[in-house]
Amino acid sequence: MKFKTGIVLLLTFAAFGQTIAQDKWESLFNGKDFKGWKQLNGKAKYEVRNGEIVGTTVSNEPNSFMATEKNYGDFILELELLVDNSMNSGVQFRSLSKADYRDGRVHGYQMEIDPSSRAWSGGVYDEGRRGWLYNMEINPEGKKAFKPGQWNKYRIEAIGNTLRTWVNGIPTAHVVDAETASGFIALQVHSIRKDETPGKEIRWRNIRIQTSNLQPSKPDGIFIANYIPNHLSPQEKAKGYSLLFDGKNTSQWRGAYKTTFPTQGWEVVENELRVKDADGSESTNGGDIVTLKEYSAFEFQFDFKLSKGANSGVKYFVTESEGNKGSAIGPEYQILDDATHPDAKLGRDGNRTLGSLYDLMTSKKIPAAQKAVGEWNKGIIRVYPDNRVEYWLNGHNILNYTRGSAEFLKLVSESKYKDWKNFGMAPKGRLLLQDHGNAVAFRSLKIKQL
Repeated sequence: MKFKTGIVLLLTFAAFGQTIAQDKWESLFNGKDFKGWKQLNGKAKYEVRNGEIVGTTVSNEPNSFMATEKNYGDFILELELLVDNSMNSGVQFRSLSKADYRDGRVHGYQMEIDPSSRAWSGGVYDEGRRGWLYNMEINPEGKKAFKPGQWNKYRIEAIGNTLRTWVNGIPTAHVVDAETASGFIALQVHSIRKDETPGKEIRWRNIRIQTSNLQPSKPDGIFIANYIPNHLSPQEKAKGYSLLFDGKNTSQWRGAYKTTFPTQGWEVVENELRVKDADGSESTNGGDIVTLKEYSAFEFQFDFKLSKGANSGVKYFVTESEGNKGSAIGPEYQILDDATHPDAKLGRDGNRTLGSLYDLMTSKKIPAAQKAVGEWNKGIIRVYPDNRVEYWLNGHNILNYTRGSAEFLKLVSESKYKDWKNFGMAPKGRLLLQDHGNAVAFRSLKIKQL
């Protein structure tokens, strides 16, 4: 009897334990009505049909949102969706609607639903605020996760400052950001113009959430977009990134051709490393600064902010061996206010414009990558062990070349660098931030050796 009683108790406990595990998930939609939800902004049609939420486009209406009445901070959210292949939508999270912000405009993080050929499903957009935080160009494998015309499973993990997304089990975005800690979850029906055909549908089902005892998914290999200035997340540290500027000191830099950091021309203000405005001349005030360490294959991330008419640049493979009287020599990621600085019209075919390989190769001009003067930009220079080089600007790949290739050598022979022996071909060198006599700010300088 004791043995049988023990078995019963064990089975009961096991069943109870299984119930507890299942109870970690809370359904956000009862399958019958919109209890616990409210519609915001536009007047797209929302209805409950066959245990699903169905959103339908209405012409000449702004973005519409079916939002939870409750706010959520840290959580794991899963849902399934089926969307018309010709429409756009999204899942809002940690989002807000306040009367004192653009008349109640919904704003906050959005996991993108994009069945178009652009294939940005799973990316993170800051609706009504900053725009794209993580477009899918930075994660080409993630672009393949969404299945047009089929049910897709979405997952969002918002834990602390870390925001991660998955589509059908494939990691799509990884954002580190501190803009909003809590807000509602909402299902978007995107606006359509007056002349567009209405009546396109998106369907949602199996909407569930966890809010306690959260266990984040294992680390993955996708790119991390960190919007907290001068900050390294634990995941970035694990991937091998380190800071070259912590917002306070310049201990990892010195003046080009010098043994110490410049005593003028540069300043650390508001956690930013700034070039002070002078007369616009090259390396005549504080002069360029270079890293103490040399690098060969690497990824260098840098945030930069231009003032009106400003000129600067990031150089690499700088050896300081050429004895130049002006700026130290090396391949350059051009930083420029194209609209007002005269250098934009010099060179050949725009090869001195923003994001170009200075005086050698013109960057792609992608409208979505362009930001107004005075806004922060995110640049990336990647140099692979096989000498391939990539330039990125605000999540977009804007330039590619290979050091030592026939194309590269031809470009050098036609440039201002033609008289510099083996230009850009040093096996290793320092990174350089240029002083061109214009006010430019830098922050979040991160390096990873490849």
